[in-house]
Amino acid sequence: MKIKVLGPGCARCHQVEQTTREVVKELGIDANIEEVKDIKKIMEYPVLTTPGLVVNEELVCSGRIPTKAEVTRFIINAQDKEEKSKK
Repeated sequence: MKIKVLGPGCARCHQVEQTTREVVKELGIDANIEEVKDIKKIMEYPVLTTPGLVVNEELVCSGRIPTKAEVTRFIINAQDKEEKSKK
């Protein structure tokens, strides 16, 4: 699974990354978590404000810090999509 945190590296971006890492660890998922700070790369996604969270190239949240429960739901939904596409 590929997860990207979009933003300039502010405290809010770090919070999103930290929460995401906690959820990935708790779920026992093999995921690559990347910080994207380059504004040109951030603009490749439909983001108006940062931080943004991208799971498997789908923007799932932007402009706010998602709760841990939301991040968990985003990741589980992405897993479900992966499994369905393999069938």
